[in-house]
Amino acid sequence: MTLTLAEIWRFPIKSHGWEPLSFAELTVGKTLPWDRAWAVAHEASDADGSKWVPCSQFSRGAKAPGLAAISAKLNENTGQVTLSHPERDDLTFSPDTEGEKLIAWAGGFIPENRAQSSYVVRGQDLGFTDCHFQSITLGNASSHRAVEQRVGHPLSIHRWRCNLWIDGMAPWEEFDWVGHQVQIGEAILEVVERTERCLATHNNPETGHRDDNILGALDSWGHRDFSVQTRVVQSGQIRQGDKVQRL
Repeated sequence: MTLTLAEIWRFPIKSHGWEPLSFAELTVGKTLPWDRAWAVAHEASDADGSKWVPCSQFSRGAKAPGLAAISAKLNENTGQVTLSHPERDDLTFSPDTEGEKLIAWAGGFIPENRAQSSYVVRGQDLGFTDCHFQSITLGNASSHRAVEQRVGHPLSIHRWRCNLWIDGMAPWEEFDWVGHQVQIGEAILEVVERTERCLATHNNPETGHRDDNILGALDSWGHRDFSVQTRVVQSGQIRQGDKVQRL
């Protein structure tokens, strides 16, 4: 069966919104362009953007379900981001110079018993991925459908926050790709590891509230993994609808 690149998504501000793309230029050793370029550090963080730090340094959906319902649109020319949420008026701002506007807009989603959002930080030549390397997350649409069947109703793909969605694979086939390379359009990616999941998957991206026990559903397969982490080993353009081939 032909495998295709069904969807491309980036997340300009870590845990604060998703954005669809029709194409992207991938570069060796880099994330999807502008993916997790910024992050919101909390009051207990010492992140300054100079190096990779774990996600525990940032405000994120695992601790604040309301963040899950944010969508984003980045203007690459101006560096401005527009955020939308069903419980807020839209916010357009510059993360580099107007981080306080984001804190005021989204800070209310952080539970009182959690470290509060403090400042916006931009990665210096890095994206704030959850991996220690500059990763691109690859999701299998068939695995997503398998989880939907297990919980008994449709689920938003944004629970997983994958960058690339591949269609045409068997459920969980992506796990067999670890240690192999995959070509998408002009680019080649190395599949490095599986992605272990957390409570952020319980967040409904339409409402910003927790509902389904996604980790329990994954437990029924004997793991809590969904998607795989890849690194770019050959630069090139990828487009929605491109053929995908394991090498």
